[in-house]
Amino acid sequence: MTDPAAAHERHIRRRTLGALLAALSLLAASVAPAAGKTILRVGHFPNVTHVQALVAHALSRQGRGWFEQRLSPGVEIQWFTYNAGPSATEAIFAGALDLTYIGPSPALNAYFRSQGEEIRILSGAVNGGAALVLRTEAGIKTPAEFRGRKFATPQLGNTQDVEFRAWLKKQGYRVTQTGGDVRILPTQNPDQLALFARGEIDGAWTVEPWVSRLETEAKGTLFLEQKDTVTTILVSSAKFLKAQPAIARQFLRAHRELTEWIRAHPAEAKALAQSELAALTRRSMSQDLLDRAWSRLVITNSISRESLEQFVLDAKDAGFLAATRDLGALLPELE
Repeated sequence: MTDPAAAHERHIRRRTLGALLAALSLLAASVAPAAGKTILRVGHFPNVTHVQALVAHALSRQGRGWFEQRLSPGVEIQWFTYNAGPSATEAIFAGALDLTYIGPSPALNAYFRSQGEEIRILSGAVNGGAALVLRTEAGIKTPAEFRGRKFATPQLGNTQDVEFRAWLKKQGYRVTQTGGDVRILPTQNPDQLALFARGEIDGAWTVEPWVSRLETEAKGTLFLEQKDTVTTILVSSAKFLKAQPAIARQFLRAHRELTEWIRAHPAEAKALAQSELAALTRRSMSQDLLDRAWSRLVITNSISRESLEQFVLDAKDAGFLAATRDLGALLPELE
């Protein structure tokens, strides 16, 4: 009989290799003028918590690009999607991405891994929209009942994975990357839903719209919600920031304007996000589901240094960080 854990690990390795090969294939497309164009490569995830990117990507598809209209003539946006933060940071390391919407934990991990040389945070994007959902039939009522259970997170080392591991440690559990008192399976969000529905996991710590889908489609129960936690930020590669500071400033201004536009025009923003999610996932999302997920978001340009420092502590507690360094270079002043 095939070992599910081994099969899962082989699947992760194949996906990692595939992502690396895809990233390497994009190395030729740098942020340098080519045939009169400057190619700007921007990443995001197909999640409601990446609302600015969803809206902008949808407008790009329609030929009404939000960023394209606000950047210097000749700048072309190319969009790339990832399941979670570690994949996006590997693309930045490989030189295949210039900017990406991402969770704070992978960004911080990349900053420390590169000795402060690779990643820069430009802005906040979304707070909230993350939660731990339990399978109702599992009968879990308290943290004391997590021992020996199996849960999913979007990817090893992504923000929800780190937060869950740090939370479990605070509950007194020993958790390792492969086992411990509580077993965590880093699993792509669509696969989480299937495993949850079949009863193969007892819960998942994830983001919208998957939180709401686990509740409504798999009859899950919300156990813990991160209402004020930073979920999504906008980061750039340090190389891009150094090579194209004017374009970086333009993109940042456009991002901030887009955030305010979304806050002022929720109905239109929802329609654009809904259409982009359908294009990316090839599955339509009901208006009720989108409204439910949207209600948990705080769409904001703000990000506090204190919140980042807490993520650093959580990553250390979860065993993802050993040595750290000052965060000063991580938060450049562009304007």
